[in-house]
Amino acid sequence: MAGGFAGGSGGVGKERANQYKGRVTAYVVIACVVAATGGSLFGYDIGISGGVTSMDDFLKDFFPTVLRHKLHAHENNYCKFNSQGLAAFTSSLYLAGLVASLMASPVTRMYGRRASIIGGGISFLIGSALNASAVNLAMLLLGRIMLGVGIGFGNQAIPVYLSEMAPTHLRGGLNMMFQVATTFGIFTANMVNYGTQKLRPWGWRLSLGLAAVPALLMTIGGIFLPETPNSLIERGLKERGRKLLERIRGTKDVDAEFQDMVDASELANSVEHPFRNILQKKYRPELVMAIFMPTFQILTGINSILFYAPVLFQSMGFEGDASLYSSATTGGVLAFSTFISIATVDRLGRRVLLISGGIQMITCQVIVAIILGIKFGDNQELSKAYSISVVVVICLFVVAFGWSWGPLGWTVPSEIFPLEIRSAGQSITVAVNLLFTFIIAQIFLSLLCHLRFGIFLFFAGWITIMTIFVFVFLPETKGIPIEEMSFMWRRHWFWKRVLPREPEADSNDYGVKSSIELGDGV
Repeated sequence: MAGGFAGGSGGVGKERANQYKGRVTAYVVIACVVAATGGSLFGYDIGISGGVTSMDDFLKDFFPTVLRHKLHAHENNYCKFNSQGLAAFTSSLYLAGLVASLMASPVTRMYGRRASIIGGGISFLIGSALNASAVNLAMLLLGRIMLGVGIGFGNQAIPVYLSEMAPTHLRGGLNMMFQVATTFGIFTANMVNYGTQKLRPWGWRLSLGLAAVPALLMTIGGIFLPETPNSLIERGLKERGRKLLERIRGTKDVDAEFQDMVDASELANSVEHPFRNILQKKYRPELVMAIFMPTFQILTGINSILFYAPVLFQSMGFEGDASLYSSATTGGVLAFSTFISIATVDRLGRRVLLISGGIQMITCQVIVAIILGIKFGDNQELSKAYSISVVVVICLFVVAFGWSWGPLGWTVPSEIFPLEIRSAGQSITVAVNLLFTFIIAQIFLSLLCHLRFGIFLFFAGWITIMTIFVFVFLPETKGIPIEEMSFMWRRHWFWKRVLPREPEADSNDYGVKSSIELGDGV
């Protein structure tokens, strides 16, 4: 039967979302909150890395050359921290995460979402222990690699878990719990750095070692989490899947949603090679979004600001305490702004937030570039008034990111994939995100040294491109059931011209053609 439901872009073939029943239960909210805590791993590392790399004791132990440049009064402000070794400390985690996210795809599909969440937590625990006890650079990098494996598995499984557990009309808000946890992790890390910098000479060890706390929460939480109904059904446990669906929806009248899941699982189980399948033309919109949404999220420049906030502020002439305080402020602002998105995403929609957020980020990047270009030279320091202005504008940039591309860069990809390519699609999303995170983390210090204030114009240019991309190519996903996303692409003015009119009659399309006729709405 599943083959008969395969539309031109994958998924089920009957629009029955209006038949879905149920309410938001405490059970599903608690499950989503517990699962989302895994995002704090990603956030904690983003926040902790930049703070630790600005601590003199850490630099003395592992990067003494950087420390000498930092303390040299006549060193170019933009180039004091320009070190590929220091950049590798930050970026190595994300390269490991890229590889791990691809490994996590078959684990998530065959053994369930919980297995990947638990595995990611254990790996992160090992990495935090290695980092805290590191006595040489090799041990430090090995710890970073283990942290990367944990992030790769967690980031692959958690957004999918949240999208599958959430009811359609609140999927955006509940999915963003992952971003809330990420931003909370960033803020916590900044506050930890602010406190541990005074604990010399071992404060940096405490900062890195405390990563074990969110890792432990993720591991224990994963053990007690229920599996998603979609995953249970996909693995042949239909009765357990239906009972869980009834429990999380708070009603026994789940026939329509359950049937959509069964149809999707039959289609998914007919696919032996999801990574190869996602290359088919009928999945072209999903593949494009899986690549471009995470790419653009990183090219906003947000990770560079969050990774290197203390370094960046010290480069602008802020003293050590002031730079960490400023970076803690941006972390707090990011955490707060995510709640704006949660409150509005299922009312205003994804496109409005992405486009308006992009416009605000462009404006802020240009303003910072102008201030630094005019008032900040190679060996000058910003005046107090201009320093405050830079921090305020960067905070406005972070606010815009926090209610637009921050959460939606994860939410949109996690909700658009039909079940038969969902694990592969999410793995691609995570892998691309981590690839560009690695690239930007590795080259940012060199870019800052060579482009100077132009680094902000560089990112502003990319934000302009991605805002146009959303306006032209991304349809609104608000209120569309996750198993019926295929109809959305068929109605979009551009994608309906790209998708095949009928499913291709080959072994991957299960030999059955669809007779669905869809309208031309956007």
